[in-house]
Amino acid sequence: MALLLPLPALAAQVPVQCNNTTTDDETINAAVAASAVGDEFVISGPCLINATIRLRGQRAYRGGEPSGTVIRQANGANLAALMASDTWLDAQTYTGDPVSVKNLTLEGNASNNPSKATDGLVLMSWNSTAENLRINHMRGSGIRLTNTNSAGTAIVNTQVNGRIVHNFISDSGLHGVYVQDSANSVTDWDLIDNWIADSGESAIRMENSAGWKVRGNHLYGVGQSALVARRMFGTTLSDNYVEGFGEGTTAGTWAGIDVTVQGDAASVISDNKVFNFGGEPNAASRYHYLSIGQVNYGTGFVSVTGNVIRGIGGATSRGLSYEKGGGTALTVTSTGNLVTGVGTARHVGTGVTVNAGQ
Repeated sequence: MALLLPLPALAAQVPVQCNNTTTDDETINAAVAASAVGDEFVISGPCLINATIRLRGQRAYRGGEPSGTVIRQANGANLAALMASDTWLDAQTYTGDPVSVKNLTLEGNASNNPSKATDGLVLMSWNSTAENLRINHMRGSGIRLTNTNSAGTAIVNTQVNGRIVHNFISDSGLHGVYVQDSANSVTDWDLIDNWIADSGESAIRMENSAGWKVRGNHLYGVGQSALVARRMFGTTLSDNYVEGFGEGTTAGTWAGIDVTVQGDAASVISDNKVFNFGGEPNAASRYHYLSIGQVNYGTGFVSVTGNVIRGIGGATSRGLSYEKGGGTALTVTSTGNLVTGVGTARHVGTGVTVNAGQ
């Protein structure tokens, strides 16, 4: 006798219609709660929300086109995030299953939500995709990829192999894209072809950039350092376009590209364009266009080639700045870079070896 087993449910396309009322988050979350693995939610807007939309893993969430599906934070909602991984919301200590979020606009409505640093999209899910999103007016960050749950506890496993691509993020109070990693969990992602405008602090801030490809991003209107990549380890930063940095009122040492390096492996910084079209407006600040500021342990190795740096002639500015900090040593292959309009074309600190490669 043959044993008949039930077939798994087939993935479905689930239409979700918003009505531009504050019950829209309930409508979306009810559909998500009733869904099966593999389902794709097609959200039609405009949507008005006063609770965070929960992203269950192994599901896709999309609109038809970003301008047609706008998810807006209601006045006075003061949410932690507009959309977030369920594992983050539930304060789990492991990363969530993959999610895909595409073709939506997330509107933070910051002026009417003054008491919370709202993030647009919070991901605590591995192998996930954020693509073709428009994320505007968040008091926090546009996208936050994090190893730390909503209760402030770090996950115990890794969170790798995702993509953040082709998004337009503007008017973030903190960072356009923020990679928050207190351990060594959030590695080996792609951050490619994004436009990030008018960030209060950094356009891109990565507490861990190990194994990442950061390529083809266009950054402008940046209050502090534009592209910050900590703990480079097999990392590639290439073909990024920084129009300006250090444009805010906070004084400090700001960089177009600002990195630190791990002592193992090696990393690449190539073919980037770093300018400061808005000038160097804060007389109390120092402007370093491309800076390796620290080797975190051992000896760091970085290839810095083919970059174009054009400053405005500030006497204290640096084009290329290489420092080992507390590490043992730093070796930089630095060649083929065009540097002009800065006070010091290349600064080489103690314990740093610069060569032209092979």
